[in-house]
Amino acid sequence: MDFRVLQTFMVAATTENFHQAAEALFIAQPTVSQHIRLLEKELGISLFERVGKRVRLTAAGKRYLPHAKSLLEQWHYGMEDLLAWRQGYQEKLQIVVSPIIARARLSHLLHRYTKLYPDVDLSIRIADSVEIGPLVQSGQADLGLTRIIPGEFQLSTYLLYEDPIVFAVPHNGGDMDAPLPDWEQELQTKRLFTYNHPGYWDDLLLQLRQRGISLRTMTVSQVDITKRFIEDGLGVSFLPRTAVYRDLFENRFIELPTPGLHLPKVASYLVVPKGGVSAAVQHFVEILQSLYPPMPLVQGGRN
Repeated sequence: MDFRVLQTFMVAATTENFHQAAEALFIAQPTVSQHIRLLEKELGISLFERVGKRVRLTAAGKRYLPHAKSLLEQWHYGMEDLLAWRQGYQEKLQIVVSPIIARARLSHLLHRYTKLYPDVDLSIRIADSVEIGPLVQSGQADLGLTRIIPGEFQLSTYLLYEDPIVFAVPHNGGDMDAPLPDWEQELQTKRLFTYNHPGYWDDLLLQLRQRGISLRTMTVSQVDITKRFIEDGLGVSFLPRTAVYRDLFENRFIELPTPGLHLPKVASYLVVPKGGVSAAVQHFVEILQSLYPPMPLVQGGRN
């Protein structure tokens, strides 16, 4: 099996256009057609049918597509593993981490880990917290660093640290000695960006409405976009301090005190499979334990 042929099939199935597939693969269009004919000959069945100037998968093509994808993934994995072995790596460690933790803490962790264990081949995947539990449980990652406790049963979850929520508003660019704006007035006159972080928004919005504050809200699902909108003066938000500490330090935002309002804390967690873990995972856990003691177990347990 020529894996270049499989790659051509995958791209052609995605674009449904042999010309676009050729451009994506940097090959001539007749080469795309030749690859598809070779694969169809090997399988003994038609994979595409023409519809005007485009093509679409036949029923057989749709059935074969997931198998082709799996074959390509295994081939790529084998090549990466062999390359890692040739480079002197002895073990692999696949980490999946939420964007906020990645920006605030991951570099420091990786510096310590790679210094102590240079023969481990590290792979970092950034994912939303809701995706991290399933990725670890399915074996697509060896451990996860997440902002929510996952619901999967075959995982053990440990508390790393808690992070206070702060009220972040645009810097007015005025006199540094001027009194801070009133936080309630800021909420009533500016748009509030919500649901950029899992876990605390429902309770916080209820508190604000119980105080009789008239809110204009906008859901912005990513912290980075929320921060950009605040910096551009489009509104305000409640965000974890670790997500905005650099912005506060560089005076892009102001943190306003909110007397009378109970601001929650959010936590970060380590997620590992129940049962035995590899030495590479255990070494990473030991570094976390030295940085964030006592790291209590909050869900699951060892078998």
